[in-house]
Amino acid sequence: MDIETILSHAGSQWDRLTGAISTPIYQATAYKHPYLGYEGDFSYSRTLSPTRQALEQTLARIEGVDYAYTFSSGMAAVDTIFRLLKPKDKIIISEDLYGGTFRLLNQTYKSYDFDVLYIDTSDNDAVDKAFKGGATAVFVEMPTNPLLKVADIRYISALAKKAGALLIVDNTFLTPLNIRVFDYGADIAVYSATKYLSGHNDVLAGAVAVKDSVLAERIQFTQNAVGAVLAPFDAWLLLRSLKTLSVRLSKQSENAIKIAQFLAEHPAVEQVNYPGLADSPFYERLKSQSAGFGAMLSFWLKSSERVADILRSVKVWTFAESLGGVESLITYPLTQTHSSIDANILERLGINDRLLRLSVGVENVDDLITDLKNVL
Repeated sequence: MDIETILSHAGSQWDRLTGAISTPIYQATAYKHPYLGYEGDFSYSRTLSPTRQALEQTLARIEGVDYAYTFSSGMAAVDTIFRLLKPKDKIIISEDLYGGTFRLLNQTYKSYDFDVLYIDTSDNDAVDKAFKGGATAVFVEMPTNPLLKVADIRYISALAKKAGALLIVDNTFLTPLNIRVFDYGADIAVYSATKYLSGHNDVLAGAVAVKDSVLAERIQFTQNAVGAVLAPFDAWLLLRSLKTLSVRLSKQSENAIKIAQFLAEHPAVEQVNYPGLADSPFYERLKSQSAGFGAMLSFWLKSSERVADILRSVKVWTFAESLGGVESLITYPLTQTHSSIDANILERLGINDRLLRLSVGVENVDDLITDLKNVL
């Protein structure tokens, strides 16, 4: 079936006991064992719960793979992936990435002494150079946060396979609805499911999908051993949200291109970062890999003088850190999402005091544009 059909039926044909259209919330931690030597499908909710199982089966289906696992947050999911690696392993990673991933690598995993190489993964020459001497893993944001750069996943996959490296793609912004990264050679897909997969700013969750059974077994072992798993109620909320992902993301993306076009013409704006603009350097590349351009964009103001006023004065937009929800959010990456990154690195990348990031929601687009026009 088409991914839209799978999403709209998320968990709705799962409960064979009652035939409930909505998967029940099994708010249980322990399960009765049928007899000695056989625990049944469920034994303890940290290992698996029926509601979480329905969610993970749905996520695996929309990815086109056999295995998916859900976690208590996106960072818990990323942490589980990094636990696959050994001390001193070489990791190639997108340089303008979410600050939480940077913090995890550079502080939490500092004792692992990973050989981390931050590069512009949208630059194939830089990717070629990075792979000289091999690599253990490549971690790519698709597209990057907050500058919306787009990597050539096919190209990186070919180099990763030649080097025997894992290709990990953070597909939070585009979701499997736009791009199924396994079709382009990825080994692991990771998500902050808090964002578009949930879409209502009411669930904290992470997800990992994987194709290889050996990798899947290792991820499942770590998930159970560490225990940063998704609770039954949150799993149910996420299942509910998946049913509307298609219509939400379609509307958000439709709004995003109109807002990007408005900003590109505004005299107070220096540059808009949105791969859906026809003059974007990443337009053709993303179009060749994705069914859509997503609903995230960022832009540089010509001056930083009015940033504080803009963030304080918006009425339809909300000044907040997250993204992917039905409500439109405006974020200041320098002090919010990327504050844990060294100031010199931020300046070099252009994550400065003039950069604003937008997560476009489902409101009337004229209201969103009018609000921006008023504050700009």
